[in-house]
Amino acid sequence: MTILLNAKNKLGFIDGTITAPFAKNKPDDHAMWKRCNDMILSWILNSLTPDLADNVIYSTTTQEVWEDLRDRFSQSNVPRIFQIERDISCLSQDQMTVAAYYTKLKGLWDELGSYNDTVCSCGANHKRCRLMQFLLGLNESYSGI
Repeated sequence: MTILLNAKNKLGFIDGTITAPFAKNKPDDHAMWKRCNDMILSWILNSLTPDLADNVIYSTTTQEVWEDLRDRFSQSNVPRIFQIERDISCLSQDQMTVAAYYTKLKGLWDELGSYNDTVCSCGANHKRCRLMQFLLGLNESYSGI
């Protein structure tokens, strides 16, 4: 249970990868886990406004509090995802160099990819779709290539 004492592993309490050992089987490990969980829980609760803290104060694990807060504050990104998809589909090289055009397109792809629940319209053939998006936006002078 020395993993619990390592400061780098505190994230495991939040994401649930460090779970509570059974109190009957390993009482010492359970006590250590509870002590770490309570410490992290107090860090989170002390960083919240009183109104928010009152809503999660009865949660017993750090993971429960974190999931409650995530659900409460995760906002729908549909309008931004729509905007990015539209920008990608409308983007063309115009007066930009090929490098500048690709950089702008890649920035949009990366931002779109940052939304975890986003299912790109490209589907399973992700690389080919991106290649086609890139080629479709190039100036006519590249049509022979």
